[in-house]
Amino acid sequence: MEPIAYKLEAFEGPLDLLLHLIEKNKVSIYDIPIVQITDQYIEYVSAMDHEDLDLVSDFLVMAATLLDIKARMLLPKEETEEEEEDPRQELVERLLEYKKYRYMSEELRDYAVLGEQLVYRAADLPPEVVHYRPPVDLTELLGDVDIAKLKKIFDEVMRRREDRTDPVRSKFGRIRRETVQISDKITHVRAAVARGGRRSFRSLLDHGKTKMEVVVTFLAILELIKTGEIQLTEDSTRDDIIIQAPDKVPGTATDATIE
Repeated sequence: MEPIAYKLEAFEGPLDLLLHLIEKNKVSIYDIPIVQITDQYIEYVSAMDHEDLDLVSDFLVMAATLLDIKARMLLPKEETEEEEEDPRQELVERLLEYKKYRYMSEELRDYAVLGEQLVYRAADLPPEVVHYRPPVDLTELLGDVDIAKLKKIFDEVMRRREDRTDPVRSKFGRIRRETVQISDKITHVRAAVARGGRRSFRSLLDHGKTKMEVVVTFLAILELIKTGEIQLTEDSTRDDIIIQAPDKVPGTATDATIE
């Protein structure tokens, strides 16, 4: 059989050369014709530039391995010997592993080439998505306070307002419509919390001169709770609720500002 003529190429290592020879000879990697492949391998190594010892050394080690496998396969087996492992087994496993990693590197290289050909458009998000803010966690802001507690204090303040009203004189004269803006009360509560640190829920309601003002103050507090601008904690000693900014820490010197 005439030797296969192939172009002398630069290979990354001895395993790369072996895979090249197996593909050229169109043989199975699981049944390598070790004699044929070894002869072609040594022929290639002999034609290499032997001045670069670092390059040649790995190829020479593989050449010695192939000669060892070739010699072991040519030795006659005695009939009494048990069946031994194929001398080519370890080499086949190394070739399969190398082939797998070479295939993966080629895939990554193709992805990199394709990636250079892609052009990504700039971010173009709708305004409502850009300005979206996650909803306020009311559980964290309310803490151990519930709406029932707020309503209880509100009802107590409203009852005191009724007790202060003269049932006879209140019906005299002309009743004028009260003008209380919720925006004004929101500003008032913000200022009270910012100025005092911690404020009493009951005292904020008590400052209302009329029922309407008490109601609007209560609505303003609910709105600030919803937007996350204030935080509530229960004051069991005074049967009250404390209003403060979310970043305030209970137990500081600002406790003295509670009315």
